[in-house]
Amino acid sequence: MLLSIIIPVYNEQNTIKVILKKIEKINFIKKEIIIINDGSNDNTYQTIKEECSNLYNECINLDRNYGKGYACRLGLKKANGDIILIQDADLEYDPNDYKKLIEPILRGLSKVVYGSRVLHGATRKRPFSFDVIIRMFANYFLTYLSNLLNKQKLTDAHTCYKVFSSSVIKKIHLEQNGFAFCPEVTAKISKLNEKIIEVPINYYGRTIREGKKIRFRDGIEAIKCIIKYSR
Repeated sequence: MLLSIIIPVYNEQNTIKVILKKIEKINFIKKEIIIINDGSNDNTYQTIKEECSNLYNECINLDRNYGKGYACRLGLKKANGDIILIQDADLEYDPNDYKKLIEPILRGLSKVVYGSRVLHGATRKRPFSFDVIIRMFANYFLTYLSNLLNKQKLTDAHTCYKVFSSSVIKKIHLEQNGFAFCPEVTAKISKLNEKIIEVPINYYGRTIREGKKIRFRDGIEAIKCIIKYSR
């Protein structure tokens, strides 16, 4: 089995090498690592090329910032794996969780697995700040709305850790360029009547000051996309 790991990255010069080194230590499955540098305007791309050349299989450098969804869609086109996993480059999500994320697919229990930041059974650390609290409540609301319209019972619909059997995700036509990639893919997976299994994951949240990129407007776009793609 081959695991394709898609890493969209935008202005993460301080973390990209660290996350790649963490992924390198995961050795229970053969890996293909695809980085999409989404128009970073810091030293992210230089760091990837000069310090990480032995830590990935392919790096696509975009001329400007198109958005996480665009980067993920591009990565999906390039992926050759039997299983495909989305990994952020900001250290909020822990590659040590790969084994339990992939296990339900390997065991034939499901073709789609989400890593939940809500389910009990893992380590979570969130800084105490206003923007973090707002994002937590927004995530609860967006997950509730997604469940209501998609007839799911998820606890964390907008997690980064989404893992797919290639046979499922490759047949879905995705359109969103930004963070609305998340509600879009959940809605379209639901329309295929595919079971989504959740497993608890470790999570180390960041504030906007520390580099968190999601904003209020992304929440509004998520609501629009939940309604649009759940029809």
